[in-house]
Amino acid sequence: MPLVTFEGIDGCGKSTQIEMLKSYLEKKGIKFSIFREPGGTHIGEQIRQILLDKNNSDMSAKTEFLLYAASRAQLIEKAVRPKLNTGEFVILDRYIDSSVAYQGFGRELGKRIVILINEFATDLLYPDLTFYLEIDEKTFKERMRSSGDRMESEGWKFMERVIKGYEFLSKSKRFVTIDSRLKPDQIFKYIIKEIESHFSF
Repeated sequence: MPLVTFEGIDGCGKSTQIEMLKSYLEKKGIKFSIFREPGGTHIGEQIRQILLDKNNSDMSAKTEFLLYAASRAQLIEKAVRPKLNTGEFVILDRYIDSSVAYQGFGRELGKRIVILINEFATDLLYPDLTFYLEIDEKTFKERMRSSGDRMESEGWKFMERVIKGYEFLSKSKRFVTIDSRLKPDQIFKYIIKEIESHFSF
């Protein structure tokens, strides 16, 4: 079964679409698993707490990047690959592309080293399909007013660099770019259309 990922900057509506896809798969009787990044495993959730803690504002960009990679390595080895091997449909809320966009472009560490280390961490496991939900500055600021964690508190200048990263990545054939300003039902119609055209259940 396939590995499908959802990407986009904070506030783009990934969680809503993943919940809608969950309901769709349940109705179809398709066996699936959903994992979030960072996290998805006991060790990964502990790393997540460190990464998103506002008290860790002095964390270096390299430390941040390596913690994300560590969480991802644990998730792939202990959860994602075993599920894929049993034939489950696996959905990830963020994956390698997030690190390329956020750390490679946003933190300006460079895409080459980010890709290299993530390919090592995941043993070259890439998604079959990636949905990238685009968002503009106005919508981002409206949705992030009540933001509380370390990553979401970054300013728009940082997010602009992240968006450039996603624009670079979106050239890949596995990327499907959707305007997240559309209504959730409209977005979901695009998602299901792509899923049904790519995979047979």
